[in-house]
Amino acid sequence: MNIEVIQADYLNEQHKKEIPMLLDAYASDPMGGGKPLDDDIKNRLVAELSRISHAFSVIAYVDGQPAGLVNCFEGFSTFACKPLINIHDVVVVNKYRGRGISQKMLDKVEEIARAKGCCKITLEVLSNNEVAKSAYEKFGFSGYELDPETGHALFWQKHLTRR
Repeated sequence: MNIEVIQADYLNEQHKKEIPMLLDAYASDPMGGGKPLDDDIKNRLVAELSRISHAFSVIAYVDGQPAGLVNCFEGFSTFACKPLINIHDVVVVNKYRGRGISQKMLDKVEEIARAKGCCKITLEVLSNNEVAKSAYEKFGFSGYELDPETGHALFWQKHLTRR
């Protein structure tokens, strides 16, 4: 089994097909919401990502087949006065799970983050997604807190448009 992990090129025709296909696999999974992406989203996704200068994606291949995806966005830590990388999506296609692909993709994200001079990598994970939490902990992630006395940070949202 050969695993290759690369930074995606949003102008590459193959990547333009693989990124929405992989993200759709995640969206269809119970931990991704359990509903496939709308065709409009799949058709526009890569073009929209390409317009965001601080976005990048990583794709994993197993024996030449697309097996995983990580979508990331550069942010900024005001406390460190340095950039950071937020991992927005992590996808490993069902049939390729359990092969260490997420760790290899996270290695690539960390390599890119270090090259950009980032101070940290952040991500969100569902509290009941034990498999993902285990993978992230194995990689060195932990819950965010400034001080144990003040508690862990919570990720909240407010939708601005109807879904």
